[in-house]
Amino acid sequence: MKKQLIALFFIVLGLNSPVLLASDLAKEKRWADQLVDGIIVGDAVWLESGGNKFLGIYTENDTDVAKGAVLLLHGSGVHPNWSDVIQPLRSELPNHGWATLSIQMPILANDAKYSEYAPLIKDVPARINAAIDYLNNKFYKNVVIVAHSLGSTMANSYLSKSSKRVRAYVAIGMGASNDAPDELNNLKYLRNITLPTLDLYGSQDLDSVLDSVKQRRQAARKAENKNYRQLEVSGANHFFNGQEEELIRQVKSWLSNHSGRPPSQNKK
Repeated sequence: MKKQLIALFFIVLGLNSPVLLASDLAKEKRWADQLVDGIIVGDAVWLESGGNKFLGIYTENDTDVAKGAVLLLHGSGVHPNWSDVIQPLRSELPNHGWATLSIQMPILANDAKYSEYAPLIKDVPARINAAIDYLNNKFYKNVVIVAHSLGSTMANSYLSKSSKRVRAYVAIGMGASNDAPDELNNLKYLRNITLPTLDLYGSQDLDSVLDSVKQRRQAARKAENKNYRQLEVSGANHFFNGQEEELIRQVKSWLSNHSGRPPSQNKK
């Protein structure tokens, strides 16, 4: 009877407490099980954060002189080889001098609301730092972050507090709202980001992206970020479907202009 009462107590406690407090590790494992054997470009690597392993896909630079390494952060509920935005960038940038490491970010169920990701932001710095450690161990010191959608919010949360380990940043399809939970408030984060930043979006992007263009620009201005730039790609939607080549062109062009290769720091 005592055991039953204790069990009932925890059930009631669970019903009256926030449920989505951490990444869905079971879903992460399912994604990894599906992905690892099917990776054609790049290699699966396992990184560790908070005692848990998470998947990364590393692709070495494929040019004579390396420019650096790109850390890729995907959007909500998906994985580091997602066909929209992430896979084209991670597989093509190595042909232009950039090694890539695309990592599994904290995720929830597919039907999770944007606001439900707020508690997961606390887990982001450890994953990003583990990924940067991996790239540094590969002799890449010139590290940049390229993030899509919710991944840009996660990147913002990290970069607004510390950007010492990152040289430049590209946010793709970044939405913003003053009504967002504090942990997901990109306007708040942008006011504290000063490293070179490309705010890239499509002319047919989500309303949350298009409606906040001016607000994001004003937030960057408050940070006195002289190297913040907004760029709209005509005809592109939130996932740059059919505009992958233009996406890659814009990203590599920005990185070439704003994250030069430090002498004697990168591999090759």
